[in-house]
Amino acid sequence: MVKVLNNLFAKSSKGVGIELAPERVNIARLTKNRQGIKLDALTSVPVPEGVFADGQIADPPAMAQLIQQALSESKIKATRVATAVPGRDSIVRLIPVPAELDDKELREMVLNHEAGLYLPYPREEADVDYQKLGHFVDEDGIEKVQVLLVATRKEVTDTYIRTFEQVGLQVDILEINSFALIRTIRDQLRQFGPQEAAVLVNIEFDSTEIAIIVNGVPQFSRTVPIGTYQMQTALSRAMNLPASRDTDLLQGMTIPPTAMDGGKTGVTGTNPGMAAMMRVLSELTDELRRSIDFYLNQAENLEVAQILLAGPGGGLGQLDEFFTQRLSLPTTQIDPVRALSLEIDEEKYPQVQRPGLGVVIGLGMREL
Repeated sequence: MVKVLNNLFAKSSKGVGIELAPERVNIARLTKNRQGIKLDALTSVPVPEGVFADGQIADPPAMAQLIQQALSESKIKATRVATAVPGRDSIVRLIPVPAELDDKELREMVLNHEAGLYLPYPREEADVDYQKLGHFVDEDGIEKVQVLLVATRKEVTDTYIRTFEQVGLQVDILEINSFALIRTIRDQLRQFGPQEAAVLVNIEFDSTEIAIIVNGVPQFSRTVPIGTYQMQTALSRAMNLPASRDTDLLQGMTIPPTAMDGGKTGVTGTNPGMAAMMRVLSELTDELRRSIDFYLNQAENLEVAQILLAGPGGGLGQLDEFFTQRLSLPTTQIDPVRALSLEIDEEKYPQVQRPGLGVVIGLGMREL
């Protein structure tokens, strides 16, 4: 196994996390003190069109320059960092293995046998890691160990490594976006029982990652091609505005939580832009409902306790109320700043932007 994913579940003493997203590079530095965790630095720089394509780094030199810019603006000096790849590029599976295997036998079985059964591409093209989660007794009364298997294509991890190397940085930790988010909201997740699932909905720039979490562990994940860019595009077209990657216009929108008269509201009746954006949100709602129904049909005695909204689109005004009404499930927008009692410039990072900080803060925590 290559040097990248073999640190997926390891610990380190650093606290610098860098998130590479299609629209922004986010960098955060966290430290521990007697009062808890302190956010020393938080910087974000925009990513031009063409640097990312289909969720992957398409122009490593350009991305390296943006990382350097973010480091300079934040005045962070680092040699080792934590970063993450999108869920769309990854495979996350829970697999049972015999409990009598020793560590060496378990490693051999998971990495060289079981992994090949779950990968949609040849085993030699993947970087794989795993973590033992605990023992259980199956339906036949046989004791087994639950293992969390994580894999991504080597071409993806190699691209990340090369990009950071161009800045003189070593990728100390490379994980999945959803893992960083789970770390950020782990205290919220602890409130749910073993038969209660939380649905983590990470609304990103050009996609939304849906992860169903039970006991703090992702049980099911799916990526749908709907994000803030699709909302912004629908809004701009309806209002005859030029196309733009800048989604700031969305930040000032307030989503009507209820719909009347065949889907129209008092707002959408006079605002074609809002009506267009609501259609995109309705599509996302349908995809979310399908994901939840699919998982619940596979699970026994499990119910969804809450939907947690994250990502750049997760903080839109009243979006939590919108999903609560449409899905009849309690929904909340995550706030990593409040959850971790972090000191932050309230004006620079208002409430609507807080859910979008979950991944980069989780990466910084990963290194603490």
